[in-house]
Amino acid sequence: MVVTATAGVELSLAAGRLLKVLGDRTRLALLRRLSEGPATVSELSAALGSPPQSRISNHLGCLRWCELVTSEKVGRNVIYRLANPGVFALIELACEVAAPHAEHLASCTRIGPDWV
Repeated sequence: MVVTATAGVELSLAAGRLLKVLGDRTRLALLRRLSEGPATVSELSAALGSPPQSRISNHLGCLRWCELVTSEKVGRNVIYRLANPGVFALIELACEVAAPHAEHLASCTRIGPDWV
């Protein structure tokens, strides 16, 4: 049975794309930080150990396009927020499922290099 979303898109395709977006550790870290409350790019960069702000902005652009975060310009800053708290619940569930297998999963070479 093929389940479709409202626009006639196969839901499994959309879910697969969502999981691919969530498959990046930087984007996961950004979403986890945003679950604690709104933040600017500089605050997010500091929370993630100070990677270049351009890298953070690029990931936030992806998350915005996928409608997982929202942004609001306030003066000279852009404030980012989670668009759907359910995303954090999904991340927490994934961490719970992964925890008993963390070492094995971390050593997996079958899904490609880290940057995929």
